[in-house]
Amino acid sequence: MSKIVNWKTFFILLGACVIGSVLVIPFQVALSPALSEFGAMLYVSALIQGLIIFSIASFFGLILARKVGFSLPILEGDNKIESLRNILGPSILWGVIGGVLIVLVALPFGELSFEMLMAETAVPMWASFLASFYGGIAEEVLMRLFIMSLLAWILIKIRVPKNISIWIAIIVSAIVFGLGHLPLTGELTTITTVVVARAVLLNGVGAIIFSLLYWKKGLESATIAHFSADIVLHVIVPLVAKILS
Repeated sequence: MSKIVNWKTFFILLGACVIGSVLVIPFQVALSPALSEFGAMLYVSALIQGLIIFSIASFFGLILARKVGFSLPILEGDNKIESLRNILGPSILWGVIGGVLIVLVALPFGELSFEMLMAETAVPMWASFLASFYGGIAEEVLMRLFIMSLLAWILIKIRVPKNISIWIAIIVSAIVFGLGHLPLTGELTTITTVVVARAVLLNGVGAIIFSLLYWKKGLESATIAHFSADIVLHVIVPLVAKILS
């Protein structure tokens, strides 16, 4: 009888997500200095919440991904090195393309996007770099491995054709992903309809790219692409803006 989940993969994902949950804190504090008054409790809270949330996301995500047919070719495949070679270049490329597309989609929002960019230029580069691990790993485990797999599985169970189920799951999880960024955005500006639309559109662009990579090439491909996109958005673009300002 096969195991419920691959426990080695589960603990690797859980550990990486919890570490990512801690690494993102300096970035959050830089954007919202009021958080600094909580001191070490921020890290304790992130550790506890990370263990709870990502234990659930990793465990059920691994079960559901297998049922739907999604894969983790590096963590669970037989030829890990070859799998990495096959996905590394395309994943980085699509991540960079996603980052550039997000910048272009942000341009019509003018002053709002400029305000958000100026806020990020105040964040130390090292903090933005560390935060990219949270996006690349933790957000992908939560949004792709768990939520997208769950939605696709539910739809397939009620006999929606598989490809349609996956596309619906991609779109819905992209919207959820965008809305999930609003709490931090609310620390920087007033939440309005335009702000919500911007969050959904910008994050939705990335989410669709990462979701397609998850579907076609596996979770690790989505992870690499998301990390690459975050490097473009949170490290390179603010650095260029700071140099030019």
